[in-house]
Amino acid sequence: MVSPVTVVKCEGPKLVPFFKATCVYFVLWLPTSSPSWFSALIKCLPIFCLWVFLLAHGISFLGAHSSARKILAGLIFSSLGDAFLIWQEQGYFVHGLLMFAISHVLYSSAFGMKPLDLRAGLSIGVVSGLSYALLYSYLSGPFTYLVAVYIALIGFMGWRALAGVQLYDDLWTWTKLSACLGAMLFMVSDLTIAVNKFCFPVPHSRAIIMATYYAAQMLIALSAVERQDEDDPKKIA
Repeated sequence: MVSPVTVVKCEGPKLVPFFKATCVYFVLWLPTSSPSWFSALIKCLPIFCLWVFLLAHGISFLGAHSSARKILAGLIFSSLGDAFLIWQEQGYFVHGLLMFAISHVLYSSAFGMKPLDLRAGLSIGVVSGLSYALLYSYLSGPFTYLVAVYIALIGFMGWRALAGVQLYDDLWTWTKLSACLGAMLFMVSDLTIAVNKFCFPVPHSRAIIMATYYAAQMLIALSAVERQDEDDPKKIA
């Protein structure tokens, strides 16, 4: 199994642009009340850097690992979702929701269906059900169904990520742990969005949403490329 030190040494330098772009977003902190193409660019820039992060591992790597290709595609759709949500008050919230729903399908496919781990699925199902129960009375019209479908998709993604981490059997890797943490943070981010939009204002909601979101996407991207290190014994040595 690849050690955390090896991961940091191999992948850390490639993540520097992502961290810089994330800092730019939080330092500028452009007002959401005045959407523009510039604010969309600043918001999407960290995710663009994650595209580059994956592409930096080579086309041959992406060609050889379908899970990495799916995660790259998920990041591309996430960028589109980010851009749409800049103009959510102008009627593009559903468009953003659709883009992120596609991302979750791609991430779920990347994480795979083995091991199945029904207990993990039940746990995520309970959390997802409680989340929808919290939101349900505040939803109306098509959002009653759209939010239900979205919660099901992100919950499924969370299940597939969580199922890969079998700590009790010592059958886990840093790849799988990274995917799991990323999926959980993604669920926290999206639940905060939903509560803040449909239920009641969440204090410091934007900071919570974006911090957990960027961390989630970074961890999911990292889960794709660490597999390269695991498959390459020379890197581990």
